[in-house]
Amino acid sequence: MKKYFLSLFTLLIPFLTVAQEATEIGLDQKIDQVFGNATGWFVELIFYKIPFTETIQIYWVLFPLILGATYFTFYFNLINFKGFFTSINIIRGKYDELDHHESLAGAGDSTPGGDAIETIAVEDHDGEVSHFQALTAALSATVGLGNIAGVAIAISIGGAGATFWMIVAGFLGMASKFVECTLGVKYRDIAEDGTVYGGPMYYLTKGLKEKGLGKLGKILAGAFAVFVIGGSFGGGNMFQVNQAFQLVENITGGENSFLYGKGWLFGVIMAILVGIVIIGGIKKIAKVTDKIVPFMVIIYVAASLFVLIARYDLIGNAFVQIFNGAFSPEGVAGGAIGVLVQGFRRAAFSNEAGVGSASIAHAAVKTKYPASEGMVALLEPFIDTVVVCTMTALVLIITGNVVSENASLNDAQAILLTSSAFESVISWFPYVLTVAVVLFAFSTMISWSYYGFQGWAYLFGRTKKMEYAYKLLFCVFVVIGSAASLGSVIGFSDAMIFAMMVPNMVGLVLLAPKVKEELNKYLKVIKGK
Repeated sequence: MKKYFLSLFTLLIPFLTVAQEATEIGLDQKIDQVFGNATGWFVELIFYKIPFTETIQIYWVLFPLILGATYFTFYFNLINFKGFFTSINIIRGKYDELDHHESLAGAGDSTPGGDAIETIAVEDHDGEVSHFQALTAALSATVGLGNIAGVAIAISIGGAGATFWMIVAGFLGMASKFVECTLGVKYRDIAEDGTVYGGPMYYLTKGLKEKGLGKLGKILAGAFAVFVIGGSFGGGNMFQVNQAFQLVENITGGENSFLYGKGWLFGVIMAILVGIVIIGGIKKIAKVTDKIVPFMVIIYVAASLFVLIARYDLIGNAFVQIFNGAFSPEGVAGGAIGVLVQGFRRAAFSNEAGVGSASIAHAAVKTKYPASEGMVALLEPFIDTVVVCTMTALVLIITGNVVSENASLNDAQAILLTSSAFESVISWFPYVLTVAVVLFAFSTMISWSYYGFQGWAYLFGRTKKMEYAYKLLFCVFVVIGSAASLGSVIGFSDAMIFAMMVPNMVGLVLLAPKVKEELNKYLKVIKGK
């Protein structure tokens, strides 16, 4: 442990030195310029727009997201709706005894590319966390700043109508999440010490190998591993700490704050706290998230409900604005397609359905029925997007924070817009929101560190040396993200997350029949219970 923190401090020294020598343009601008120049080409590639007409342009990466989610919704007979209450019963523990009725020999191959494994709920052997802990660990990576700032960005550009398409994307995303998390458990690897390794890297290699597409599987898995590492540094790290710092700086005085221009200092503190947790692995992360996540969601939803109740007379008009704006968005940038694009883009960044990241956390669950965890996972987009994002949007709309002058709202101002919306009804809420945002950012970072490490371990091996190398690097990026301008961070964050979706979605479509087999098997067991 001492060696770990000594190494971390050594890596942070250059950043502290540069901070002291920063000129008038500021350290954050310097870092932003370097970071933006290094990643700009990748962002442009991922967000290339296909021109359909003179006024309508659509990001190409939205096609696999929308079409894939729609396909899964119908292929699995509306599982995102019909399986909703079964999912809740699984979390409540109603079917826990099914995992103890019979034993299965062997934990399977512990190396990538081996045979598919089936496992049972045995502590320290065939899983590491409960259904609820897996859900909260995954939710902690999705319920976060995308629900607060991301929604403000979407409706400031796309108007109130973007909310409708976020909700649609949330419902469709439930099916995608079900598929990827079922596969995450089915094709996971379990090492001799009981450590679970799972996610798209494994179901792409193992699953596609079973279908005679081994080479394609390895290529897709390798690409995903690279993207998930980048995503862990971007959307799962720098974006989170950057927005947390924006709000903390604002609440402590803005330009007069003792933290003004000292994002690196906030980053160092967060890096140390993150480092203390992530060194313990998924069990330590789950023990933190299963306490923080329910607390955060309850506080945020309660505050949103308070605002809605206080302005209850405006709720009906808000829904009228949402519906009208979704289909006849006059005067809104991009027209109807532009509103749809903003809604789907922000929903995808928020709930990550189809991205494959959540399957990494869910792979660690203690169960022998992969479909059981897939059904638990489908609740994530519902909680994250349909509930929390809609709450944020309604608060912004009824408090009058969706107006034309906000169309040019930049990313750094988005979280402040949401804060001021709450403040207009609850004067002291910005202080509570600041605490919530820091906790949101913290929980998201620790979960994404686990995602990134899984990709890192797949590419570079599962040794302790490689593990600590990644975790040290992750903590360094916490400092970079806190000091960098949000402009470069948000572009890179979105790009890496959407890039992850491409190889993942190819695998999900090809392996959908395997998921259907697992679903039928589990539903049959439940009916015979």
